[in-house]
Amino acid sequence: MATGPRWDETPPSEDTYDQAFSFPGELHNVTGARLAAEEFLCLLARASPPRAAEYWDDILLVVTELAANVVQYAPGPFELRMRRTFDGVHVTMRDTSSIRPEPRPFRPDAGGGGIGWHLMHTLCNQVSVVVTDTGKDIHAFLPW
Repeated sequence: MATGPRWDETPPSEDTYDQAFSFPGELHNVTGARLAAEEFLCLLARASPPRAAEYWDDILLVVTELAANVVQYAPGPFELRMRRTFDGVHVTMRDTSSIRPEPRPFRPDAGGGGIGWHLMHTLCNQVSVVVTDTGKDIHAFLPW
């Protein structure tokens, strides 16, 4: 009986590509979270480039959207965690609000907004929210 892997291309170890970044929750931290995500993706891409070029941009867009929503709707510190999975990237955003995100109608003529949650569900393979007494974690799984 074979004990080795059944595939030819072994993805990088998940332990190697797992980083967490903490932010105080100020407006400029949205940019900081995006830059941290880009740093993570640069490291990951050296060993395992994305299967499609748009995956890189999709991950950065999701991180930026999550961070912007934290700053707007969940004042206080937040944490971004990014981890390599077998077939993609797992993004977790932890904030201090225990209110679940809800989809809103997108009405560009009324000042914008309302597209973020729909965008998340379009770009991600899976999105889940885990609410605790001290806030929530939003988990987004994206292809890589």
